[in-house]
Amino acid sequence: MKNRVYGMVAPLLAVPVIRRAGWHLRRVSGQIDLRFFRSLALGAFVLIVVTSILVTFAEKDVTLGSLLASMNWAIQTMLGQGDSSYVTTPVGFIIGWLFSLFGLAIVGTITGALVALLIDFLLKEGQGMGASGYRGHIVVCGWNSTARDLIKELKGDEYGAKVAIVHGSDRNPAGDGVYFVKGDPTNTDDLARAGIADASAALIFPADRTDDADMRSILTVMAIESVAPRVRTVAEVNNPRHVDHFLRAHVDEVLVTSTLASRLLARSALYPGLTGLVTDIVSGGTGSELYRIVIPADYLGLTIDEASTRLRADHRATLLAIHRGDTAIVNPPSDFALAEGDDALVLAESLGTLAPLRIGRARQQTQPA
Repeated sequence: MKNRVYGMVAPLLAVPVIRRAGWHLRRVSGQIDLRFFRSLALGAFVLIVVTSILVTFAEKDVTLGSLLASMNWAIQTMLGQGDSSYVTTPVGFIIGWLFSLFGLAIVGTITGALVALLIDFLLKEGQGMGASGYRGHIVVCGWNSTARDLIKELKGDEYGAKVAIVHGSDRNPAGDGVYFVKGDPTNTDDLARAGIADASAALIFPADRTDDADMRSILTVMAIESVAPRVRTVAEVNNPRHVDHFLRAHVDEVLVTSTLASRLLARSALYPGLTGLVTDIVSGGTGSELYRIVIPADYLGLTIDEASTRLRADHRATLLAIHRGDTAIVNPPSDFALAEGDDALVLAESLGTLAPLRIGRARQQTQPA
């Protein structure tokens, strides 16, 4: 029975809004004077009981049923739904008026306190002082032009990924659809509010093109690794000489945008049109896009040529590489056989053409001690 009830309640508790509200309640619990609310509740209870007894003795037959009926009338009256015709004598009128006066005062006080909590919740959320409540989402640490383009790409992506951003600005730089946490991504408390422990990945962006920005990014990686070592971290790096420092901080992937851009430009100089082709493949353009899929059970044991033929025939997908463990095997030999645990990087028109194949996610890694 207990497991059944938990199974019914668990999906509700996983809703981000509910998780956010729970975080705010825990935050303000130490600031609330519980004695005040206990006194109000006790006062309301005593007032209801005394009023019920007085009305019963003044107007009704003194029975348990009459007392319970009077108590029900008192509760309904305090909530603003009472039947005014329940009392019919001058004494009953006076009791009812006095009860309404004090009852409404108590209810108004409680309502005011609850409204204050709701207003505090809304204000904190608007100021970026709340908690995302997400699970399996992407945490963006820092903000720059690359992050802006990333958010634009994710908003139009078929995955529908939830995103939380940690940044020190006063307003949400990413706009609607992205949860904003005002804070410092090197601060573990701010990362916790972004839900870093439940995230699927964290993307770290330097604030500017300086070496100091890279150093802060390294601190961000270290902060994430200290509280959520199994979350995959990907960092944009300004200076290629800092890559080793990022790796020592146990970042999972690095992207040196300057190096990538220069190499792509060099290739484009030799092979015209390559830039547009690569851009279309890695973005939500009109053509095909890159997807990482889980190798289904009926593909296991097939050679790379057999798997390529089936993917092309069944899903109009082109097989580019195989992920095995932490290694990406690009253009594997024809006798390469697929094994359990492999993922495939394919080029396909959409998720619809890949169905019912499952999209692969970056595996969470355990960092060495």
